[in-house]
Amino acid sequence: MTLRKIIHIDCDCFFAAVEMRDHPAWRNIPLAVGGAADARGVIATCNYPARQFGVHSAMPSAQALKRCPQLKIVPGDMPRYREASLAVRAIFARYTDLVEPVSLDEAYLDVTGQPHCQGSATRMAEAIRAAIRHEVGITASAGIGPNKMLAKIASDWNKPDGQWLIRPQEVAAFMPGLPVQRLNGVGPATAARLAALGVSDCAGLQTLTRDALIQQFGRFGERLYHMARGEDDRPVRSERVRQSLSVERTYPQDLPDLAACQARLPDLLDALQARLSNWLASGGQFRGAWVKVRFADFRQTTVEDAQAMLSLSALSGLLQQALARGAQPVRLLGVGVRLSAPTTHPQQLELFAVQG
Repeated sequence: MTLRKIIHIDCDCFFAAVEMRDHPAWRNIPLAVGGAADARGVIATCNYPARQFGVHSAMPSAQALKRCPQLKIVPGDMPRYREASLAVRAIFARYTDLVEPVSLDEAYLDVTGQPHCQGSATRMAEAIRAAIRHEVGITASAGIGPNKMLAKIASDWNKPDGQWLIRPQEVAAFMPGLPVQRLNGVGPATAARLAALGVSDCAGLQTLTRDALIQQFGRFGERLYHMARGEDDRPVRSERVRQSLSVERTYPQDLPDLAACQARLPDLLDALQARLSNWLASGGQFRGAWVKVRFADFRQTTVEDAQAMLSLSALSGLLQQALARGAQPVRLLGVGVRLSAPTTHPQQLELFAVQG
């Protein structure tokens, strides 16, 4: 495995942090950025006082207010968040050209061989965080490790406004005690399947052979085998090609049946085609289509056809299949396509792309 010096920077409660920066009176109260509770809104992010009440991102705003009645929910302001993100990104560029943005508030930096701070990745992370605090007015946490996976794990270790270092020689001792839920891609379903095998941490995961994991989890089993040992050879890529594009809408009132959902398809198709126009103009292509449905009970399903044309009739057919899986009202609809990169000019992933 290639040893690198990787820093993972994650701005703390980014949207809420920008709001607290611009509205000092909100700094010490429970604050969230998201949609209104009476419009079926969802929390995008919240500050740490709100998290003490159990509020978290992706939670319906109405549920958040039940947990924290004094919670102040404000609508998002993407232009201000983009401006702050650009300022953070400019700070990264002082230390390395190898920056891989993950979102507006998160990025990997490969500082291997960089001369700054006498070559110390720990000191570079400290300097970057200090610059973000003084120049942008928000805080960020950092993780430093010999690969992307460990840097990401480390950045969550001492939040907020902290950092953590995992040295190469510490990996063998560090990994066994790590809960499997801390591994990238291990959600509740995979954790439950591992628990059924008697595995709750990486020590248990290390007892399973590569073949056994592949048999249980397919290609992801190979990645589990390596992650359990702290191994990750993925490079930091400064350019990432967009692989898909979609739009989605959450509706103020549940859509009761197929006819009501079909009536929403033209608007979704128009919005998706508008977003596709720039991609197609640059020489990119798309293939297939999918429909995403979130039902009233928050269960979600996606139906995709790699051969489908992007048309109302094709989307309607996919929609019918999706609704048959739930047989109940719908709170969210989405449509999307897979993208093929332009043959002449690679498209850099838009740092600020958001779904409608």
